[in-house]
Amino acid sequence: MKDALLNRFLSYVKINTRSDADSTTVPSTQSQVDFALNVLKPEMEAIGLERVHYLEHNGYVVGTLPANSEDFSYKIGFISHIDTADFNAEGVNPQLVENYDGGVIPLGESGFQLNPAEFPQLKNYVGQTLITTDGTTLLGSDDKSGIAEIMTAMSYLASHPEIPHGEIRVAFGPDEEIGRGADLFDVADFDVDFAYTVDGGPLGELQYETFNAASASLRFLGRNVHPGTAKGQMINALQLAMDFHKELPETERPEVTDGYQGFYHLLEMAGTVEEAESYYIIRDFEEKDFQRRKAYMAEIADRMNQALGEERIILTLHDEYRNMKEVIEKDMTPVELAKAVMEELKITPIVEPIRGGTDGSKISFMGIPTPNIFAGGENMHGRFEFVSLETMEEAVQVIVGISTRKSVEN
Repeated sequence: MKDALLNRFLSYVKINTRSDADSTTVPSTQSQVDFALNVLKPEMEAIGLERVHYLEHNGYVVGTLPANSEDFSYKIGFISHIDTADFNAEGVNPQLVENYDGGVIPLGESGFQLNPAEFPQLKNYVGQTLITTDGTTLLGSDDKSGIAEIMTAMSYLASHPEIPHGEIRVAFGPDEEIGRGADLFDVADFDVDFAYTVDGGPLGELQYETFNAASASLRFLGRNVHPGTAKGQMINALQLAMDFHKELPETERPEVTDGYQGFYHLLEMAGTVEEAESYYIIRDFEEKDFQRRKAYMAEIADRMNQALGEERIILTLHDEYRNMKEVIEKDMTPVELAKAVMEELKITPIVEPIRGGTDGSKISFMGIPTPNIFAGGENMHGRFEFVSLETMEEAVQVIVGISTRKSVEN
C-alpha cells in the first residue's frame, strides 16, 4: 500500500493543475479537465470503481465502490480537490527525504531550505519519509495528498472484497483554491448520507467548523487637480482608501489573531488620485460577529460619504461561504465516526476550527454534512510545502476505517 500511495502522489504532483481566479470557465483551467478525464477517470475504472463519470457542468469526476454488505445503514462519500494554489506549479520536481534526521533540508539547488529553526513542526517527523519541493515550485500536497489517499483506500477495499463495507462514493473536483469549486456540486448525483473532504493538514486534524466568509470590494472616487492649487479642491482617492483602512481595528487582522478570533484582511490596494480600489476578506466563526463586521464596513463607508457630502466610497459585499458547524452539529455522526476510527488507530483527534474554509463548507449547506479530515500537508501553497509519507499512509487507514465501520460504537 505504501509504495502504491507514494507512486500515485508523485505522479499526480508532477502535473500542473493550478486554478485561475481570472478565468470564467468551469473548471477554470483546461489542465484540471485533462487531469480528471485522462488521469483520474481511467485509474478509477482500473481499480474497480463503478459508474465512473465526468460531469461537464461542474468539472467533477465521480465514482462508486458498491456495497458488499447489507449491514451498513449509510452511504459515505470522500471528496478532494484537483487544483493547486496560486504559486508556481510548472515543473514540480519532488524530492524524497528518507529517515529524516531532524536537521536542515536543502531544497534542491534553489538556495532555499527547510530549517527546523523556522519550521519547528519538522521535529514531529524525525525518522519518517518526507516529500518536499526543490525550492522552485509548490508541492501540491493540497490536495493531491487527499486524492492519492482516497484512491489508495478505494483500491485497497476493491482488491479485498472479504472486507465488508457499505456504498462509498468518491468525487474529485476543481477550483477549490479560488473558492468556486463546490458552487455547482451535484448533491443529487453524489447521493450519500454524509461525506468527508480529505483536505486537512497534520496528523489527526478533524474539523467541522469553518469561518463565515465574505469579500468586500471598495471603489474610491477622487478629484484630481494640480497639487499647487489643490487646497479645498483635490480629493485624493488613495488617501480615502488609507483613511478607510485606518478605521478598521488594528487588533483584528490575520497576523495578530488566532483560534476563534475573526478578522478583516486587506488583500489588495491600488489606484491613483483620481480613482482607487481596495479588496478585503472578512472572516468570523460566530454569525452575529460576522454580520457585525460587514455592517461596520458599511458604516465606515456611509460615515465617510456623509462627511464628503456625496458618494465617493462605493462598497460591495459578497458572502462566500458559511460555518458548516451550523449544519453538522445537528447530527454529529460523521464527526464521531471519524473520531472513533482515529482513536482506534491510536491517532489523537485534533478537533479544532479551520481558520479558512473547505468545499465542505458549501456542500454541507447543500444537504450533505461534510467535515474535513487530515491529508498530511504542511506549509501549503508555497516552496516550503512538505508532507510525511507515514502521515499519508495513516490517512488511508482512516478512510478505510470510516468506510468499514458499521456505527460509531461498532
